[in-house]
Amino acid sequence: MNLHTKLLQRAAENKPVRVGLIGAGKFGSMYLAQVPRTPGVHLVGIADLSPDAARTNLARVGWKPEQSAARTSHEAIQTGATWITDDWLALVSDPQIDVIVECTGNPVAAVDHILEAFVHGKHVVNVTVEADAYCGPLLARRAADAGVVYSLAFGDQPALICDLVDWARTCGFPVVAAGRGHKWLPHFSESTPDTVWDNWGLTPEQARRGGLNPKMFNSFLDGSKPSIESTAVANATGLTVPSNGLLYPPASVEDIPFVTRPIAEGGVLERKGMVEVISCLEANGRKIPYDIRMGVWVTVEAETDYIKHCFEEYGAHTDPSGRYFTLYKRWHLIGLEVGVSVASVALRGEPTGVATCWNADVVATAKRDLMPGEMLDGEGGYTVWGKLLPAATSARMGGLPLGLAHDVKLVRAVKKGQSLSWADVVMDQSTQAYRVRREMETMFEKTLAIGETA
Repeated sequence: MNLHTKLLQRAAENKPVRVGLIGAGKFGSMYLAQVPRTPGVHLVGIADLSPDAARTNLARVGWKPEQSAARTSHEAIQTGATWITDDWLALVSDPQIDVIVECTGNPVAAVDHILEAFVHGKHVVNVTVEADAYCGPLLARRAADAGVVYSLAFGDQPALICDLVDWARTCGFPVVAAGRGHKWLPHFSESTPDTVWDNWGLTPEQARRGGLNPKMFNSFLDGSKPSIESTAVANATGLTVPSNGLLYPPASVEDIPFVTRPIAEGGVLERKGMVEVISCLEANGRKIPYDIRMGVWVTVEAETDYIKHCFEEYGAHTDPSGRYFTLYKRWHLIGLEVGVSVASVALRGEPTGVATCWNADVVATAKRDLMPGEMLDGEGGYTVWGKLLPAATSARMGGLPLGLAHDVKLVRAVKKGQSLSWADVVMDQSTQAYRVRREMETMFEKTLAIGETA
């Protein structure tokens, strides 16, 4: 509760938290908009494949040219300005930087950046949740071995959900369910970059005017991003996942405690203690008033009559039984909130969400019938979407993680709706991302087998 006080103290002592940012795209730009307004933090350097694009984005968010005029990290530290480079390795190896914010959105490259940062003793705030989804538990273990902190990024929904789960458990409430909102109808899983804007509610002209990336937006719409984020939450909190993918029950904020109950009590959950995503659309496409589309929530249970009566006495909105109560935030501010993670890892040594187990996985699933020789185009593309599955199910089938399903050739035919396996594709086994993923599977092999037979 006192991070800001700690930052003010660092500012007064002229000992700012020194940060390096990799990737100055949309998410990174939102963080860049806040850094000059945050006491006790110095953004020493930005690494981006296109330094000119990074400078353009800095100007867009209000930076003056002199704020990014440093030519080296040493000059940046001496002057208080920021150094821009295309050399991410130089950034993560700089001995004077405390925290790396990985913000590229590229799950293969992100693993290289994160692991190298650990080698050089850097804490990491990982915005590229796609990487966490396929190897987060191993990244967490590598960070612990290196004596640094690895964290999900506050402002992104997974870290905010983890925060709500932590609140509930710290108060003594059992968590019945937790998750985020989304705009969802079943046929959206077939959406491609060609159809995304109609389903999203924008014209192609509006999307072009805004410079919006159809593949990126489609990864949200087709269910890939909700599955990725739900995976990160399940692996960080120990919550379990639906046996055959997210259900997306439609509900207003008022109705969340009604639907996020076990099936036996009138809800949709297979069991208590699960992740789920709430849709802002009814099955017929009608928009639900007062929705949770951009927000996060947690449903907790009153285990005694006394607690149930407290809910009633204080006007807490519950399900009809009075036992299930939902706390929520209707909005998340994405990169504008990342400073909470930076301060937490640097000043408290605490992550704002980190994998503690391997409960969940996101498996590439065919959007249409696919033929041998076709190339998969990954998250948000034309060929596959990401399906949330229990890790044990994915491990048993040899599931192909969505984060590694880009620019990969099929060797077997796959039917629409079928989840892919390693055996369906030819993988480049030379990447560190591939090796790390396979290492993680081996690391959890016995644990998952025991869990299935228990």
